[in-house]
Amino acid sequence: MPAVHASFLRLAVLCCALSPSARAQEPPPAPAPSAEVRRLEAEIEALRQEFSARLVALEARLDAVAQAPPPSSAPPAASQAPTVVAPLGSKIFNPDIAVVGNFLGASGRSASPDAPPALDMNEAEASFQAVVDPYARADFFLTFGPDEVGIEEGFITFPTVPGGLLVKVGKMRDAFGKVNAMHAHALPWTDRPLATRNLAGGDEGMADAGLSVSKLIPNRFLFLEATGQAYRGQSEIFAGPTRGDLAYLGRLRAFRDLGESMNLDLGGSFAYGHNGVTADTTTRLAGADLTFRWRPLRRAIYRRFLARTELMWSRREGETGPSKAFGIYAAADYQFARRFVAGARYDFSERAEDPRLDDSGGSLLLTWWPSEFSQIRGQLRRTRYAEGITANQFLFQFLFSIGAHGAHVF
Repeated sequence: MPAVHASFLRLAVLCCALSPSARAQEPPPAPAPSAEVRRLEAEIEALRQEFSARLVALEARLDAVAQAPPPSSAPPAASQAPTVVAPLGSKIFNPDIAVVGNFLGASGRSASPDAPPALDMNEAEASFQAVVDPYARADFFLTFGPDEVGIEEGFITFPTVPGGLLVKVGKMRDAFGKVNAMHAHALPWTDRPLATRNLAGGDEGMADAGLSVSKLIPNRFLFLEATGQAYRGQSEIFAGPTRGDLAYLGRLRAFRDLGESMNLDLGGSFAYGHNGVTADTTTRLAGADLTFRWRPLRRAIYRRFLARTELMWSRREGETGPSKAFGIYAAADYQFARRFVAGARYDFSERAEDPRLDDSGGSLLLTWWPSEFSQIRGQLRRTRYAEGITANQFLFQFLFSIGAHGAHVF
C-alpha cells in the first residue's frame, strides 16, 4: 500500500508540473468577424434566398403548363390578329426623286438664227424612278423650260418577259444612235451636234409615245443587243397624217472589251415614218455610231479617254421628190486631272430639206467638276452656216442637281 500511494503521489506531482506548458500550447481563440465579412455573408444569404424563391416560382409555372388543356384549333379572333407596322423611314411607297438644273449662257457676236440668249435657265428636269416590284420598273422625267412644261420621258420597263425580252411602254427617246438617247444635261457638250440638229429632230431630238422590245443575242465573242420600236409617229421629224401611220425604228448594238481598260461600242440604227408633207411622203433615217473608251482601273478617277463618232443619212420625201442629206460629228474627251476634262468636236451636216445647204463647225471644251453633283463647262464654238454666216461664240454651262438621279444610257 505505501508503494501504491507513492506512485499516485508522483503522478500528481508530474501533472502539476506539466499543466502550465500544456495551457501555453492551446490555440488562441478566433477573433470576432469584421463588419465587411458580416456584410458579405448577409449578401450571399440574400442571394441564396432570392434564387430559392425564383426556383420555386419556375417549378410552379411548369406544373401549371403541364396541367393546362391543349390549345383549340380555332383561329384567333380578328381583333387579336397582329398588326404589321412598316419600319420607320421605309421607302416602299416612295420613288427616288431628283431635280437637275441646266443653266446656259453665251457671249460673242452671232447673227445666226439659233444663237442662244446671253443667260438662260434652259431646263430643269425632275425625275421619279423606282422598282415597282420584281417584275417592273417605272421611270418618269419631267422637264420645265422657260416656255413650256412637258414629259421628257415616262415609261415602265418589264425585264422578265418570257423569251428573255426587255419591254418598255410609254414615252421614250428613240434608240437612234448615241446622242439622241441622251438627255440635255447628260451630254458632254453644251449643245447637240449639227448632224443631230439638222437631220434627227433638232435640239429636242426624237421622242414619242410607243413600245420598245429589246433582246440580247447570246454568243461567245461580244455583247450583242437588238432593239425594235414602234411609235405613234408624232415627233420632230415624223408626222403621220392618220392614226395608223406609225413610225418604226430598229437598232443593233455590239459591245466588246479589248482588255481590262478598253472597250469598243458599235451600233447601227434605222428609222422610218411619214413626215406629213403629203399623205404619202415618208422620211428614212439611217445611222452608224462608234465609241472607244479607255479607263485604267488603277487610276480611273484621274485618267480616262473617250472618242466617239456618228454618221447619219437622211432621205426625206417632199412634193418635188426625195432629198438625200448626210451628217457627221466626231468628238474626243480626255480627263487629265481628277476634276478636269478637256474635249474637242468636229461637225458637218447637210440640211434635210435641201442638201445643197450645209453647215460645219468645231468646238473646244473644258469641264470642271466642283463636286459630284455639279459641273461647270466652257465651250469655244466656231460655226459656219450655209447662209454665209460665221459665228464665233463662247458658251458656258452650269449643271447642278439634288436627289438620287438614276444613271442614263451608257
